[in-house]
Amino acid sequence: MMSVLRSGGRIFIILLLNGILENSLLCAEVKEGEILPPTIHKLMKGYNKYLRPFFDNGPVTVAMSLDIASIDTISEINMDYTATIFLRQRWTDERLIFEGNKSLSLDGRLVELLWVPDTFIVDSKKSFLHDITVENRLIRIFPNGTVLYALRITTTVACNMDLTKYPMDKQTCTLQLESWGYNINDVMFCWTRGNESVSGLDTLRLAQYTIEDHYTSASEAIYETGHYPKLIFHFELKRSILYFILETYVPSSLLVVLSWVSFWISQSSVPARICIGVTTVLTMTTLMMGARTSLPNANCFIKAIDVYLGICFSFIFGALIEYAVAHFCTLNHPNSNIVMYAHQMGGFDEEMNGMVTTIAAENNRAKRRKEKAAASLAATAELELGPSSPNSSEPMPEPPEENPNSCLTVLDLLRKVTRKAANCCHVENPHLIDNYSRMTFPLSFIFINLLYWTYYLYL
Repeated sequence: MMSVLRSGGRIFIILLLNGILENSLLCAEVKEGEILPPTIHKLMKGYNKYLRPFFDNGPVTVAMSLDIASIDTISEINMDYTATIFLRQRWTDERLIFEGNKSLSLDGRLVELLWVPDTFIVDSKKSFLHDITVENRLIRIFPNGTVLYALRITTTVACNMDLTKYPMDKQTCTLQLESWGYNINDVMFCWTRGNESVSGLDTLRLAQYTIEDHYTSASEAIYETGHYPKLIFHFELKRSILYFILETYVPSSLLVVLSWVSFWISQSSVPARICIGVTTVLTMTTLMMGARTSLPNANCFIKAIDVYLGICFSFIFGALIEYAVAHFCTLNHPNSNIVMYAHQMGGFDEEMNGMVTTIAAENNRAKRRKEKAAASLAATAELELGPSSPNSSEPMPEPPEENPNSCLTVLDLLRKVTRKAANCCHVENPHLIDNYSRMTFPLSFIFINLLYWTYYLYL
């Protein structure tokens, strides 16, 4: 016998020890007389947990139900949610039929002696079974052989979200249950009571969401290894927008209104208007950066809140540009009240005329100096060559004449171009720009808001 064990390998020894431990555990439970009655003990003697019920008579049907204890967190950054659920599974095992009219609740640790479905949660990132003070399992056997197996699980499940309409979005998440090793020829999944198989959602209170609808469905998961049963629980989440209205929409709208205050400030108050414009732009930039901290950094869609913040930023920046345009038109207006600027422009013209006169005088003096120098060079050459020189009869080349008015022409052309450019931006009364802006900016902002909220709330 020992030689057979030595040569037969370790598998037989492991199986033998496993059987001895199971029988010892079973006998210990029966001796206590608290969990397994003698009738069940007799049935368990020939029970093989490695074989599913109805092994030779078709698939075994497993009915499931869920009780949602809590949905703790819903993360847009990680695209997932964390929930604590009670998973209940029911199936019939003909090997556990006994006489009587009462069900037996067994210790959860005896699940190691029974066959149980290999159910798992699809798209689960992290899950664990609660074990305080013992493992949260429940085993209940009914006289007709029906087994009730309940678990308390906390799981983090992936949920693909479409944040195009964030924060006015609705997300549909799922909780999918599949069989890991048994295909549809071995195990069939079904919901115990259809849509009523899921309970606990009516009492849930979420921070940013409300559960609008939920329903169940059954399908098959197709893989390379075969077709497997699948149960799907769908639930629709609607985001509560009140928080975002108070946190983002109202402050950004007030910043836009604050930028309009500059339209009622005199155009001569340059520091006041520039201070309002720059302050609102910087504050709006900070608000836009803070609104994106709770969202994925890399995404391929523009969210509704990004559109609104972009609209507000455009209006604030437009108010700053409006003052720059109005101030420029005021400076170039011929009837401007800014006397200082008129004096500066007059002094500039006089300076330009003086520069032109000086340049012309310098050119004339330079021309006269060159003529005198040329005459003196010619006289010297005649004295050196003499009358017999063959080159004495050739005339001396005259220096090229320069146009004394060339610089003056360029400056006049530059002045004309500058005046034409200024005339293109000429406004009859620059002070009316602020008056028009007082009506145009608010009406445009209200109109765009109507389009924005209509599109994202009802379309």
